[in-house]
Amino acid sequence: MQLFLQLLVIIVTLIISHEHEAKAAFVPPYSSVVMPVTKHTDATKPLYSVQIMTKYVNLQYLHANFLIDLDAPFIWHNCILQWNSFPGSCPNDTLCTYPVSCEEYQCTDVRTTYSYPNTPSCPPVNNDSTIPGWGYCTCPVDVVNPVTGSCNQALLNYDEFTVNTSNGRNVFDGLYGFYPNAACVDSSSFSSFPANVSGVMALSSSPYALPAYLFEPLKRIVALCLPSNVSAPGALLYGNSSYNLLPQSNVDVRSYLSFTPLLKHNDSFGYFINVNSIVIKARFIDVPTNTTARISTTEPYTTLRTDIYNGVVRRFAKVTQRIPLAKPVAPFGHCYNTSNLVSVKVPDIDFGVQGGKNWIISTANSIKQITKDVACLAFVDGGATSEPAIVIGTFQFEDNFLLFDLENSIFGYSSSLLRKQTSCSNFNFTLTPSP
Repeated sequence: MQLFLQLLVIIVTLIISHEHEAKAAFVPPYSSVVMPVTKHTDATKPLYSVQIMTKYVNLQYLHANFLIDLDAPFIWHNCILQWNSFPGSCPNDTLCTYPVSCEEYQCTDVRTTYSYPNTPSCPPVNNDSTIPGWGYCTCPVDVVNPVTGSCNQALLNYDEFTVNTSNGRNVFDGLYGFYPNAACVDSSSFSSFPANVSGVMALSSSPYALPAYLFEPLKRIVALCLPSNVSAPGALLYGNSSYNLLPQSNVDVRSYLSFTPLLKHNDSFGYFINVNSIVIKARFIDVPTNTTARISTTEPYTTLRTDIYNGVVRRFAKVTQRIPLAKPVAPFGHCYNTSNLVSVKVPDIDFGVQGGKNWIISTANSIKQITKDVACLAFVDGGATSEPAIVIGTFQFEDNFLLFDLENSIFGYSSSLLRKQTSCSNFNFTLTPSP
């Protein structure tokens, strides 16, 4: 009997050991997840959204578009809260989720530490709201509309979203689910949003933003490639994969990147870098040492503090003096008459960043064609007391490949991909079977 027990222990130990070895040896077929990025021009300013899967109905997923926000502390979208829901109680075209109670730690944590900083006048949150038939308090939180700056109230919830897996080159039919604490708002909160956009996807450093909910084997690396047109999507990838764009599908876009440290700001969950200089045709613009620049996905054009803006415009006007001027078109202060030009070609604007090579702003990212006859320098005067002094807007990094390496707190930038004969709209979204 003793011999039998010894043999049984040995067999069980071998089985457990083999299972652990098999798990350790397992390498998933994906290294990232991917979401298509759409440019929208039907709101008061150009904006960008990611598409994700939200609900499984009739053997297929419903899709929803979420506005990309690098500053938002948590995800929020159009949904309704239900408790003890039963089949058929939630309409097929509606997303129903479960509420976070005011007594749970997430409620206090979001309200006190990871809420929107510097919120405008918002209605006071309280614990009076309950779900019919449940009786316990829900968790109201304030959200700030990135289009209008207005404040709305939302209810924190337990959510579930799904995205496609990828190796950075292909999109697989395999899926990845994640379960954030998001917030529900009613549909009226999105009247200022682009059509068919019904949420805000937080990509900030907050522990309630998207990066906090994507786990191993994914690395904490956000790759963002904004498209310059509305007809073909760009890409948002999360994970440590190679990144390949057509037609050079064998070229890893990371080889184009230069890097600079990501900085933290006490009053923001967003991402900042240091800009030490701005150079236009070998002439330096006066920029204070270690000037802070915020990277924004909700500001359409780069804003510069007045002293920096004036220096840029003066130098740019000098090196483009052969191009006739036109009356400025808001929000821009320096425009050109292009009626007799086949195309506009201007010198690069180089942003010298801390510890890295220049971030080169080429013509495609510095000149905005307003009408057939008018084009403008796509930088905006942010005012004499603008803080931070520079906010880098989306027009300046369309068709640029950006990498937010949250593992190592570094930021990668490619400058214009158009000079590499590709663009952000060249990611291959054709669905392929998982390996």
